[in-house]
Amino acid sequence: MNTFEACTLPTAEQPLRLAEFDDLFATALRGQRRLSPTTLRWDLDPAGEATARDLTARESACCSFFTFSFGTPGALLRLEVAVPEARVDVLDALERRATGRMPS
Repeated sequence: MNTFEACTLPTAEQPLRLAEFDDLFATALRGQRRLSPTTLRWDLDPAGEATARDLTARESACCSFFTFSFGTPGALLRLEVAVPEARVDVLDALERRATGRMPS
């Protein structure tokens, strides 16, 4: 299944959106943890908050099955990403992308 198969984002724009997520992961992601099969937590550098909020708002607009929740535990910005069970494969794909691009 294509990561954005159930999304209304035009096909031509999907690689650009993935590149935006890749950039967020490469510049702001400091850690991630799978909380459950349907929930993933990212710890982000607070400097990336505006970018993360803008990106997740646009992603929610085209892929309504995503739920993005922000919090600030300590020095990092916490972002939890949740999907329904039918969309776990999409969350799996995001987790793999983030793992491959997170700064070491």
